[in-house]
Amino acid sequence: MKQCTTIDSVRQARASYGKVGFVPTMGFLHEGHLSLVRRARAENDAVIVSIFVNPIQFGPNEDFESYPRDRERDLAMLAKEGVDLVFTPEASEFYPPDFATEIVVKGVANRLEGASRPGHFSGVATVVTKLFNIVQPQRAYFGQKDAQQCAVIRRFVEDLNIPVAITIVPTGREEDGLASSSRNVRLSAKERALAPGLYKALLGTRILFQSGERDRVILEARLKELLRQNDIPQPDYAVIVDPRTFEAVNPVTDNALALLAVPFSTVRLIDNLPLGME
Repeated sequence: MKQCTTIDSVRQARASYGKVGFVPTMGFLHEGHLSLVRRARAENDAVIVSIFVNPIQFGPNEDFESYPRDRERDLAMLAKEGVDLVFTPEASEFYPPDFATEIVVKGVANRLEGASRPGHFSGVATVVTKLFNIVQPQRAYFGQKDAQQCAVIRRFVEDLNIPVAITIVPTGREEDGLASSSRNVRLSAKERALAPGLYKALLGTRILFQSGERDRVILEARLKELLRQNDIPQPDYAVIVDPRTFEAVNPVTDNALALLAVPFSTVRLIDNLPLGME
């Protein structure tokens, strides 16, 4: 497995590969990341993974400094999965002092997470655009857990005619249903015991939808009630949305998402579930 720390070295190595599947990450890898790597391995000639905690997608009061990091562990995991190249740039390589450009996505990027975290999706869109330009993959792989991020990426890839096929892989989960996340390690023992309640609430809302309920207000009320029943803290939002625009839908259609964000003491968890799928 080759490790590159500079943009020029990635471009030089990329020239020797055929069809590339690309998995961008912020590191501290878990089984969810590895499922993306395995999918990329199955569908491409080579797999490239980036590990970069992107500073410009964190707000001033967010967890950039405390975001979990373990580079050596990550590299060992990726080597075991047969990854061909890992790109691990420093921030100074990626954003030189005179860096002055950002990608701003309207519409879908302004709602929910976009409203809660101003500037977050511009940071995501900018870093992903740079990575696509550097790596030049044919396919890129993202997890369904970050559903709004996936919708934002699909939007700017289409709008800017970027020749990358976006593949969304189902959310990886722990045995108790909690969505895999690098931030889960920051939950207290009590919070970790409660956190599977997010998935239970989503599942309960899906059951109500599949029993025939199509009224968004009733479904959202059920989602919030199930969160309360599972002793989950007050959510930032718990809503039913269209998965492409992230606008509210009523009546609720088969492709709709139940979506939530919940702040715990030191970490904020997000999760979602398509309502019309078994």
